[in-house]
This record gives sequence, C-alpha cells and structure tokens, in this order.
Amino acid sequence: MRFILMRSLLVHPCGGSVINVRSTTTSAQYVASRSRDPVFEKLMDKYKNLLKVIAIQDLILANPTADPPSLSIDFLSRLSQKLHLNRGAASFLRKYPHIFHVLYDPVKALPFCRLTDVAREISRQEALAITATLSLVVDRLVRLLSMSISKSIPLRAVFKVWRELGLPDDFEDSVIAKNPHLFRLSDGHEPNTHILELVQEEEKRLEFEAAVEEWRVIECSKEDCTVDRTEIQFSFKHSYPPGMRLSKNFKAKVKEWQRLPYVGPYEDMVGKKKNKSGVMGIEKRAVAIAHEFLSLTVEKMVEVEKISHFRKCFGIDLNIRDLFLDHPGMFYMSTKGKRHTVFLREAYERGRLIDPNPVYEARRKLLDLVLLGRHAALSDSGSTSMPEQE
Repeated sequence: MRFILMRSLLVHPCGGSVINVRSTTTSAQYVASRSRDPVFEKLMDKYKNLLKVIAIQDLILANPTADPPSLSIDFLSRLSQKLHLNRGAASFLRKYPHIFHVLYDPVKALPFCRLTDVAREISRQEALAITATLSLVVDRLVRLLSMSISKSIPLRAVFKVWRELGLPDDFEDSVIAKNPHLFRLSDGHEPNTHILELVQEEEKRLEFEAAVEEWRVIECSKEDCTVDRTEIQFSFKHSYPPGMRLSKNFKAKVKEWQRLPYVGPYEDMVGKKKNKSGVMGIEKRAVAIAHEFLSLTVEKMVEVEKISHFRKCFGIDLNIRDLFLDHPGMFYMSTKGKRHTVFLREAYERGRLIDPNPVYEARRKLLDLVLLGRHAALSDSGSTSMPEQE
C-alpha cells in the first residue's frame, strides 16, 4: 500500500518530469528516483566515517583490562570487513591521529590503539551530557512506549536505537531498573527475549503532546500568519529539496493531505473504523508516528532499518522506507555509506540542527575531529586543541 501523495506520480530528480504510476517502479528505482538534497548528502558524507570511528571507539572503551583502554590492532583487523574498513584497520586508524593513538607494546609484541586525550574528553562530555539529561531520557522512553499499541516494545528493538535516543550505555540499570513505577521487563514469547512494558496510569498517557503540535502553535501565533487556523490543526511543516519541481497536481494533493484528520501518535486506535477515510487516516497516523519518532532522537535522524523494528509495535502496515520517500517535504532519505538514513527535514538548516542539545554538541565535536583527518596532527602524546566549529 503506497501513500496517496506519491502513488500516482514521481518527480524525477533531474528533469522534474512525472513518471507514470508508482506501482510500476521497483523499490530500487523508487529510491533512485528521489530528488537529492545536496546539503543532506554532504552531511551524510561526513557521517559515513564518523560511524566507523564510533564503532571502533566503543570497542576500545569496552575493554576494561587496560588503563587507558586499548585494543589490539590484530583484533580490530579481524573485524575490518564487518566495520567496512576497506583498506584495513591500521590504515583507517592512521587517517585520524586526533582520535586514535597507535602504539607498540614491546611486552606483548603487538601494535595497539587507544583514544587520544581529546577523544576521551569528548566521550566523557557526551556521557556527562546524557547523565545530566536523564529526566529527558526517561521521558523519551516513556513516549516511545506510549506510541506502541500494546504499550510495550521488545528490548532488542530499544537496543537498536539506544544511541539515537541518547540513552546511557547501561540504560537497563540506570533508567529501566531505577524507574520501576514506569518500566517493567517481562519474558518474551521467544527464548532469551525480553519485553519492555510501560507501567503508567491511562490518564497520564493522554498528557503527551506530539512535537508537531508545538510547530502548529508557533505558526498560529505569528503576527503575519496567513494560514487558516482550522486547516493547520492537521498539518505538518513541509520544505522540499532544492530544484525539486512541484506540479499543480502534486501541490493540490499535498494540500488535500494536510487537511486530512488522523489519530495522533499517542492516541489509541481502539474503536477506530476502517472505512475509506479511516484507512487514509491510518496512513497519516503512520507518518505522524515516524515524525514523532525522529523528533525524539538526539540528532533527528535514524537508520531506516532500525526504525523498521518498531513497525509492528506501532501498528504500521506500510513499508517504512516507502513512507519516507512518499513524503519528501517532511523527510529526507540518504543512501550514503551503504545504509538508508532518514532525516527530519524541519530540524536542520545548513547541515546542522536548528535547536541543538548538549549530547548533539558533544557528538558534533567528534565529527569535527573526523573532518580534520590528518590536518594539524600533533605529537604521539595524542594531545591536540579542539577544532573550531564550522
């Protein structure tokens, strides 16, 4: 089932022409036909290597046998294919002397790597930022569970997005176990699986307000507001990739969709009739859930594969990837780095979050070190000055 906006037309990224009917295209063609946004593509180009750096950083910090923590290059080399280190682990580490310090252990007769002082400090800043915002972390997890039809989610799905949600790496103990009045872990239907359940009064679940509601209030309160306040009650903010041509038919369908009532991401679906308009409303609710999910993430971005693990919990019967592609005014999907990553368009301006948070700021510092590469590399001590923000 494809959404009404893009079911009958696609805008070609180059010529902007209409391409037949959506159902005649394959999934790969649908992805390839999307209009590119150079700002998000450039940002994802930067993130490709950052994600590899973070993976290695986590492996180093997970080794408690050394002080400071270190990792054998030989061990890392065995993971090169999994980590997509095309030219090998040693070559990749040498590209980032501001982050990794390579040394030789004469006792073990093996080369090792560890984080530089500045990289360890950034990791510490991120951990402190997460600890300082634990109340927000708890709220995010409660909201995530509140969007679930059963108010429960497989714990393995949460593990997929713990970093995106800004959860501490020990969130099972520091968040779940310390808030038994909110969360409960139970055994799943399969061996060695656990279900995270929301333990909260029904009336409190209804207090949550979706992120889009804040935008609607701001729009309505503007002095120069020209939007009909009765129309905006079901609307979402839209902005399109540069150069994407919008036909009159497309604009008309967007306007029609904006007016379409729907059940909000925190409202129960119980008792909702599935008539023709109801089905369309359910589709719009899926968009609302995806919008809210991205709004809950620290960087307003997530891999499509990761959010797909929540599809059944949220009662979404649509293909998540196609859902993002069907709404280029709200979401942008990049295929850089051999992964599909979706961004919330309205949260970004010129490749940065419009409303940054402390955890994002700490992670941005690590990205800045990645962008430095070998430039301004200092001594083997691993000390260096923090790069200026772009």
